[in-house]
Amino acid sequence: MGRFVYSMQVSLDLRIEQVPGDAGAGEWLRVDEELHREANAQMRALALMVHGRVHYEVMEEYWPRAGEDASLPDYMREYGEMWTAKPKVLVSRTRRSAAHNTRIIGGDDAIEQLAALRAGTGGSIGVGGATLATQLLRAGLLDELLLFTHPAILGFGRPLFDDYDLPIDLDLLEQRTFQQGVTMHRYAVRDVKEAGSC
Repeated sequence: MGRFVYSMQVSLDLRIEQVPGDAGAGEWLRVDEELHREANAQMRALALMVHGRVHYEVMEEYWPRAGEDASLPDYMREYGEMWTAKPKVLVSRTRRSAAHNTRIIGGDDAIEQLAALRAGTGGSIGVGGATLATQLLRAGLLDELLLFTHPAILGFGRPLFDDYDLPIDLDLLEQRTFQQGVTMHRYAVRDVKEAGSC
């Protein structure tokens, strides 16, 4: 059985965007070569990726071209090549087509389709997008969080999860610190508690 892993760059107050649509390009992010190479290694290890529509369209806009852009550093070109080639599932009610080794699932049974995908996949499945990650968490299907925490407090902006208000117990599996002050924490989702229980 596969494991759904929600990987995200976050601020200390668990924001993923400072302003809508900054698409991971906020000035608060400290992404250097060391951190990018770690992101490449994490992607290389994935069996496949599952993206929500908004996240997919941000990635689709930039990374296929980046893989062919000789002006970019090799580690960015490598990421672009991997993203383009890696098998992907786009979860969308509105998209009817997608390129770059992507198939689309949607409709009222999308969570059931994702559960079947998880059951039939060996290895880690990368999850992209807060809305999708929240839906997987609510369904009890989200297995891990991989957070790259940047030393910034935004005070506002989009949170790691959309409108989620239940306590979650996590187990720390791995941690690492990077030169720019970014920390990586990998957590297993152990238990989602009912509201009001402790």
